Order: sequence, then C-alpha cells, then structure tokens
Amino acid sequence: MVKYPSGSLAAFRKPVTKKEEHATVHRSYKHRKGVNFSDRGMTLEQQINESNKYYLMGEIAVVHKKPTPIQIVKVDYPKRSKAVIREAYFRQASTTDYNGVYKGYYLDFEAKETRNKTNFPLKNFHDHQIFHLDECLKQQGICFILR
Repeated sequence: MVKYPSGSLAAFRKPVTKKEEHATVHRSYKHRKGVNFSDRGMTLEQQINESNKYYLMGEIAVVHKKPTPIQIVKVDYPKRSKAVIREAYFRQASTTDYNGVYKGYYLDFEAKETRNKTNFPLKNFHDHQIFHLDECLKQQGICFILR
C-alpha cells in the first residue's frame, strides 16, 4: 500500500485494516491462465498525480501532466448533457508526460509502467521524446524517467 506524505490514500481506494494488511503479507498467489489482473491497485500515473498535488499544496513544486493534443472529428450527443467523442486523432506527437518548476528549475519527465522487474527496453521511448529531453537538458532543465 502506498501512503502519501499527507497521509492520504487515492480517492478510489478504501483504507486497509491491520488484519487485512497482515493477511495480504502472508498470502501466496498463484497465476492461472484466464485470470484478469487489470485492477491491481493504483497506477503509476495516479501516484504521480497525487504526489504532484501534495507538492503544489506544500508550495514545494508545481508539476502538471501535459494534455495529449488531439483533434476531435466526430461527436455524438445522445443527450444534451452527455457528449460522446466517437472519432479523434492526435494532432502532433506528444513530448513527455509531465513538466513543471522546482526551486526555479524546469522539470520534465516521462512516466512508463512496466511489469518487467529485470530490464526496461529503450524501445518504449519514441525518438521525439528522446529529442525533447535532450533539448531540455541543453537548457539546464532537470529531466528524468519514472518507471
């Protein structure tokens, strides 16, 4: 379980009791075919966003997720208040996931999730992302990868 410096958990998680926590530590897991592990808890992005909220509230740093630039092509309006995007495309290649400022220094970083514990393939990065990080480093920015 991840607790943040503010002591909070992500909004969608219920607090774990001591009894449940103890049972989780001693439980053995068996992987079976056809088992869905998609809801394993908090994702990396949710953890980063919670941390960034803490940094902002504590006036430590200002870091935000960059929006993905998309062009909306087709929207359905089943009800007046419920628009549904049916077709869209990326306007341009996005650079990295997050940027901000820490003590006067520009921050820029990419977040990549992986289940592989022994290596991290560089093919997970696009050329335009590497180029962007290199350009930021040339300007004395602080650049890194979170995985």
